[in-house]
Amino acid sequence: MVPRYARPEMTAIWSAENRFRIWFEIEAHATDALAELGTVPQSAAKALWDWWATNPAIDVAAIDAIEAVTKHDVIAFLTWVAENVGDEARFMHQGMTSSDVLDTCLAVQLAQAADILLADLDALLAAIKRRAFEHKLTPTIGRSHGIHAEPVTFGLKLAQAYAEFDRCKARLIAARAEVATCAISGAVGTFANIDPRVEAHVAAKLGLSIEPVSTQVIPRDRHAMFFAVLGVIASSIERLAVEVRHLQRTEVLEAEEYFSPGQKGSSAMPHKRNPVLTENLTGLARMVRSATIPAMENVALWHERDISHSSVERFIGPDATITLDFALARLTGVIDKLLVYPERMQKNLDRMGGLVHSQRVLLALTQAGASREDSYHLVQRNAMRVWESDGQLSLLDLLKADQDVTARLSAEKLKELFDLGYHIKHVDTIFDRVFGAG
Repeated sequence: MVPRYARPEMTAIWSAENRFRIWFEIEAHATDALAELGTVPQSAAKALWDWWATNPAIDVAAIDAIEAVTKHDVIAFLTWVAENVGDEARFMHQGMTSSDVLDTCLAVQLAQAADILLADLDALLAAIKRRAFEHKLTPTIGRSHGIHAEPVTFGLKLAQAYAEFDRCKARLIAARAEVATCAISGAVGTFANIDPRVEAHVAAKLGLSIEPVSTQVIPRDRHAMFFAVLGVIASSIERLAVEVRHLQRTEVLEAEEYFSPGQKGSSAMPHKRNPVLTENLTGLARMVRSATIPAMENVALWHERDISHSSVERFIGPDATITLDFALARLTGVIDKLLVYPERMQKNLDRMGGLVHSQRVLLALTQAGASREDSYHLVQRNAMRVWESDGQLSLLDLLKADQDVTARLSAEKLKELFDLGYHIKHVDTIFDRVFGAG
């Protein structure tokens, strides 16, 4: 985790203090259930909760010092609790194994992280929606292969992004549900030394579902799915970031990141206004996606368990969620303050002499009786002259002067085919699909 790209709320989820608090809750809730079943005395569960109610803070340094001797983090934690609680602590962890604590804790942490990411997505969706409606009918050129194609609106560009991130939200909701499972099944997952009702109790208390077959560890296909979804969200972030980066290029300059008073773009060139935030987002997206392959490789564990996944998850759990949280917040800020230049959009629309209307002429010629091959040839031979003139010539003027074209289409009809409004007549339909009617 790099502090530069971290926000406090998400970082706190992965702190040692939060991890140990979750561990204690797992152990204490399990002891509660064991006491209800008569396996341990009621006094044992009460002693744990009484101490917890008055415990001022978790002494991470003390636990770390014990672990330096035991070389086992869960045993170090249990030892520290026992030193503070006293004799009743001997009933804690009855029939449990370390994975019961570690895997259930990770499920809680990933669920907590997902909740923050879902709130981030809601904020981003709200920003995109506001700007999409602001520019619903702002015409701009659509590009395919980076080349002028046909007119769209800037609002449609943002509507596409909204729909994509809305899908991301649905995927994350599903991934959260899949990863938020509890396993309190003991060694090799057979419940030989602990009643399955203990697992059900702990799961209910922590807001988790029950892992049907844990084999001592929660199957890592769940985690692979979770991190894969984070990777997809990161890719969607990059897609929108790259769009902004392209639109900010000097030759395009249809939109750009907000440039605050006093901001500097270059140490050498005072004129520079660079898309640094969206370039940063491209880099952050790469880092989030880098977690997906290790998460998938974690699925193949030996037999009922091994710990080859453990070191990986100590990296990717915090790093991927913290980085994605920061990236979503940054992208929300970019969209919220994005500078949009409708006049430049119109200028770019017009700069190629009306070539963007070529398809309408092609279709009109076919409807007027020309074959598609002949229609394509007639339009293209005029369009290439405009292209080679870098837009200095007008496609409409050339078509009006082409006798093969005017033999089928009048000058008045040709002019109608160059109506910009034709291309955006279904914007309302698309917006209704994305945002809902009304």
